[in-house]
Amino acid sequence: MSENNGVTGERQVVLFDLNKEAYGVDISQVREIIRMQEITRVPRVPEFVEGVINLRGKVNPVVDLRARFSMPSTERTDEHGIVVVDVDGQDIGMVVDAVTEVSRTPSDSIEPPSSVITTDDSEYLTGTVKTDDKLIILLDIAKVISESEASALEEIQQSPDAVAA
Repeated sequence: MSENNGVTGERQVVLFDLNKEAYGVDISQVREIIRMQEITRVPRVPEFVEGVINLRGKVNPVVDLRARFSMPSTERTDEHGIVVVDVDGQDIGMVVDAVTEVSRTPSDSIEPPSSVITTDDSEYLTGTVKTDDKLIILLDIAKVISESEASALEEIQQSPDAVAA
């Protein structure tokens, strides 16, 4: 793994829970973290797209990461949140079970993902980090959404149905 800005030998990672597992994304991919809010449904969208939210006057698509990763759905609680990420210049909300912390992770503690879990469909896995009490799966959030899906999300953002939200 490359060092954060090539300077410190560590990376800042936003950690979140999803289906009782710990995940992390590089803080440089995160625009902001917001509380769960009402999401307006949009017709005829992929199953993993929950809808759109109005964030400071801008319509942003929201993806349910559980649905995206084919995990079982769960009832929403106060712990759930939305991590707004930058995917090729487009802000996209990602629903997670809970944002737990921002962590400094030494670059040399990041191991590449095992060949057992990597496939052509899992290029979004960038590595794993072992801590004393858990294993953290690191994601390249920009690769969780394919280019064609990102284009579809951009269309959703600009559709008349979404603007009415």
